[in-house]
Amino acid sequence: MGKLKKLVGDTAIYGLSSIIGRFLNYLLVPLYTYKIAAESGGYGVVTNIYAYTALILVILTFGMETTFFRFANKEGVNPLKAFSTSLISVGGVALIFIALCSVCLPWISDALGYADHPEYIEMMAIVVAIDAFQAILFAYLRYQKRPIKFAALKLLFIFLNIGMNLFIFLLAPKMCEWCPSLMGWYSPSYQVGYIFVVNLICTSLITFGFLPELKALRNGFDKSLMKEMWKYTWPLLIFGIIGIMNQVADKICYRFIVPGQEGETQLGIYGACVKIAMIMAMITQAFRYAYEPFVFGENREEAKKSKDMQAKVMKYFVIFTLLAFVAVMSYIDVLKFIISSDYWEGLDAVPIVMMAEIFMGIYFNLSFWYKLTDQTYWGAIISAIGCAVLLAINFLLVPQIGYMACAWGGFAGYGICMVLSYLIGRKKNPVPYKLMPIFGYFALAVGIFLAEKYMREFLYPGSTVIAIIVNTLLMILYLAVVMYNERVLVKQVVSGVKRKLLKR
Repeated sequence: MGKLKKLVGDTAIYGLSSIIGRFLNYLLVPLYTYKIAAESGGYGVVTNIYAYTALILVILTFGMETTFFRFANKEGVNPLKAFSTSLISVGGVALIFIALCSVCLPWISDALGYADHPEYIEMMAIVVAIDAFQAILFAYLRYQKRPIKFAALKLLFIFLNIGMNLFIFLLAPKMCEWCPSLMGWYSPSYQVGYIFVVNLICTSLITFGFLPELKALRNGFDKSLMKEMWKYTWPLLIFGIIGIMNQVADKICYRFIVPGQEGETQLGIYGACVKIAMIMAMITQAFRYAYEPFVFGENREEAKKSKDMQAKVMKYFVIFTLLAFVAVMSYIDVLKFIISSDYWEGLDAVPIVMMAEIFMGIYFNLSFWYKLTDQTYWGAIISAIGCAVLLAINFLLVPQIGYMACAWGGFAGYGICMVLSYLIGRKKNPVPYKLMPIFGYFALAVGIFLAEKYMREFLYPGSTVIAIIVNTLLMILYLAVVMYNERVLVKQVVSGVKRKLLKR
């Protein structure tokens, strides 16, 4: 129970940087959608380029975060040597990437459809290279169990990013009227470009926060260790590429399937609405930050206890993410104001994308059987199948149903990965997951969502106040069922809180 509390505590701190940080970052969603008209397709450009950067980030880190954790906890390996080797290898690849992009910039920007703005590609190439380097540094903080500094640097980036965006989109246009002589550098029509400029500045500044950690580079680069790490990490690279393709392939392919202004407009609508669903991605990311070092840090002698713990964590993960799903869908009539009404037509994609994110989180939980047994090639195989399903649905259905095919593609792709990982893992390295409670909570959450949708459309259409009251009662019903079924855990938590209060 003590280890589970430690995991919950670390997840909460990592969540501060992920959930609260991204919540603050949501300020940029209404800012962008209210300032960049849907029909302009500008937000579609942002969505598309960020999809490319997410894919490239996975390639440049090539699974070294997970590989570092594995080797830093491996018997006979110096953790500092594993860190410096990982950091030098990723940093070297990032530098080569920047050089290649600089040389081939005209060709790359033309191929991606940004020949008029090659600087977009150049700026984001530098950003993603720095992000890859920082990924290993952030992993080192997680390994050292230093979530406070981790959260502080993540939040610093968020505050810098928000502050500079507010200046560019709100204050700078006013300053052009008040003192035009000081604002000769500012162009009101360059809105999309300024988003990338701000990202580049903020990302670069955060690197200075890692100066103490960079001293570990003195441990040098170990060629023999890197060979061992490469054997472990190359399947993770394939797995990571395919995994991120499951998240961004729709946003990359959309402009090729639906070319021109129409494609950028629809992609912008889909990208804006998906931001509402990203609360699920925040939760799974915060959980991953804490859970990965937790699992890899377990001793071999505690393998059986670790499996029991994985089974418990899976159930609690499902309970909490489904609560987030119910909460978002219960208050979607309020949350939709995060984005401009020009983008509301894409709101039907939100529940589908949220459920796909839950499937992805479950898949992450299930993935430890092949990571802990050094059979990472299974991750590549399973993710490849899921990616193939996603791409097939996108290419077949986008011409018929537009961006809704993107949402259903992610749902089907992650669903396939989740099922396959469970079935194969049950034979390779079984974990005693309790499926009946998990299925029960899924049925309850989906039932509440369908009931809310039916009542909103047929019993009280257009009445937001009634919808919020009824939906709140249904969300309380979900919580009541959870608290009753998990009453043993609830009693333990309550008793623990009481003991702490009495000590104080």
